[in-house]
Amino acid sequence: MPAALVADPLQDQLVLLERRFAQRVVTLASGARIAVREAGQRGRGTSFVLLHGISSGAASWLQVADRLADRAHVIAWDAPGYGQSTPLPVDALGALDYAQRLHELLQALEVYRCVLVGHSLGALMADAYVRGPAASRVQRLVLISPAAGYGAPDHAAAQARVRQQRHDALRQLGVPGMAARIDQRLLSPAAGEAQRQWVRWNAARLNPQGYLQAVELLCLGRLGAGATTAVPIDVHCGEADEVTPPQACAAVAQRLGATCRLIAGAGHASPTEQPDAVAQLLLAGA
Repeated sequence: MPAALVADPLQDQLVLLERRFAQRVVTLASGARIAVREAGQRGRGTSFVLLHGISSGAASWLQVADRLADRAHVIAWDAPGYGQSTPLPVDALGALDYAQRLHELLQALEVYRCVLVGHSLGALMADAYVRGPAASRVQRLVLISPAAGYGAPDHAAAQARVRQQRHDALRQLGVPGMAARIDQRLLSPAAGEAQRQWVRWNAARLNPQGYLQAVELLCLGRLGAGATTAVPIDVHCGEADEVTPPQACAAVAQRLGATCRLIAGAGHASPTEQPDAVAQLLLAGA
């Protein structure tokens, strides 16, 4: 077969990304900048605000956003320190600091009511947001394979171990080396090559500074900490998730007064591996 006719799944996804989920950079009132991707039309259906995990970015939501776009308005950000988004100050790396930056973004975009979705580390940011003064903007909180954080007093040893492991991996492998094998951790054994390429492509765009700031959030954060919230919470987990296994997600759900539902045929990165299922579970509660 001529080379020109060989399918290139990654290139197809990049074309779709620019056509259906293009990026723009929003300058906030504070002067900070946030890179966002949007799909669908504002005012048509529910607004979904999507927060990515530690080894990813806004583009990781492409397949889900593409399935929601005809029925909803979708916003995904590159978290502070990711992509072209301004990092947080070095003395402000807690979940509430990320939540405050999110609040500035929603104000700038004039989003007054939304379903807030946090995947993996994004769950810590989303959970902090609904425990703050702007919680009324959120009609429902959806946590997908949530990272619970290591901020509890009895997790000091685990916190130190995770911090060291993450720093060592970045120093020894660099971003390219980390990205080259991350699909093995984030996807189930049944995932296809196109899905693996997409997970690797997203991870390869990490900024070391932003990544290490996010490591501090993972180490110091604690899901469910702070004020109580009246926002309804849903928890979902890939049935083959090895990063935040179903048993751990079920324990998180119980602590938050929520129900944990499994996503069939998915590992940790279920928005990439099972986008139809994730889009349907988001729409089901909208």
